[in-house]
Amino acid sequence: MSFLSFLDKSHSVAKQGYSRWLVPPAALCIHLCIGQIYAYSVFNEPMTRLIGIDKSVASDWPLTTLGWIFSIALFMLGASAAVFGKWLERVGPRKAMFTSAVCFCSGFVVAAIGVYLHNIWIVYLGHGVLGGIGLGLGYISPVSTLIKWFPDRPGLATGMAIMGFGGGAMIASPLSVTLMNEFSSSTSVGVGETFLAMGAIYFVVMLLGVFTVRVPADGWQPAGYTTSSMKQNVMITSANVDADTAIKTPQFWLIFVVLMLNVTAGIGVLGQASVMIQEMFSVEAVGESNAIDVASAAGFVGLLSLFNMLGRFFWSSTSDKIGRKNTYSIFFLLGTVLYIAIPFFGNMGNSLLFIITFCVIISMYGGGFATVPAYLKDMFGVMQVGAIHGRLLVAWSLAALFGPTLINYLRAYQIQTVGLPPAQAYSFTMYVMAGLLVIGLVCNLLVKPVNVKYHHHQ
Repeated sequence: MSFLSFLDKSHSVAKQGYSRWLVPPAALCIHLCIGQIYAYSVFNEPMTRLIGIDKSVASDWPLTTLGWIFSIALFMLGASAAVFGKWLERVGPRKAMFTSAVCFCSGFVVAAIGVYLHNIWIVYLGHGVLGGIGLGLGYISPVSTLIKWFPDRPGLATGMAIMGFGGGAMIASPLSVTLMNEFSSSTSVGVGETFLAMGAIYFVVMLLGVFTVRVPADGWQPAGYTTSSMKQNVMITSANVDADTAIKTPQFWLIFVVLMLNVTAGIGVLGQASVMIQEMFSVEAVGESNAIDVASAAGFVGLLSLFNMLGRFFWSSTSDKIGRKNTYSIFFLLGTVLYIAIPFFGNMGNSLLFIITFCVIISMYGGGFATVPAYLKDMFGVMQVGAIHGRLLVAWSLAALFGPTLINYLRAYQIQTVGLPPAQAYSFTMYVMAGLLVIGLVCNLLVKPVNVKYHHHQ
């Protein structure tokens, strides 16, 4: 059997006695690697002095030019997940995960060439386009497989994998810094060499996932599980809706808006967390004894990364008990209260309450990502849930554009036009985010079971 035929879906069907608990680690091998994108900012500063080495010179790239790498990658994640979702369902997780590994890791090699030639367009092609396609395929490839293996606990299963995407940055950040220090010299900041090393390391780890993953045999069910045991909840269907039909249903678009608004609010503050806490708790605003310095702000960002990861597992597992609709209602109700509370905590100069509030908000941001595949499975069945999830991720691409832009421009307007001090410039922004969450709550409450006319008939 050749390696290419080994990748076929027919060769990845689990034999009798295969443990379904081997599938989440296989998914984690992919998600922990592609989650590196969340730590991409560690390369930004060194890449502004590729020519100058010790300091930036005129021919070096400015930060504004480098910021596009992250934006292109996240946009390509959503776009490729939407475009390749149906292909993924057809060829199975093994081929999709292998393709993801090839795209994601060759993106590092192409970006390294861009660094050596000092051509930003080659870096955009490598980490933005190729890496972004690898992200999209890698992100959705394990999801439908996990849901098929864990029909009794889909939230727990997808939460385990998507937790890895949130936690990938916690591995990538120290790894990147260590490698750059190792490779740096009087003639190099070590970025190109680090890209090549990380491409090789991640390829090996992602291949572990490719070799481990299996799909269940037709008709397989976990011991003691029957579809009737899940039927007491009217929000969970045992029917199937195909991907092309799903996008014609109101449920798809309501969940689309629900995810987009949840992510817009979370990603907007995630990108600005370090600056925000330093400005709201500056020496001018709260006095020297309560001020937050750069090192403390970096610790705050690390704490948010941890809660982003833990929230993915906690909330998606909780949704198996209380239902997806109720889980999202908590996100929106609690989130609205917390966003409104943030300016009060800032004015009080209470950094502890401020930090706790943000940790809860970011846990719900991560939880939204991890709970949505199970929400789609409840609505549309398991048949093409990976493809439907892929199309829904366009909501993430849009939120990645809206969220940071909204916070940045509203903050600038408050400071430059209204004349507020930086410490107070975020109050209005937080109220806008709370307003978005109220709209999200209404959309979530409108979600009802899918009309029978959309069901797929064999």
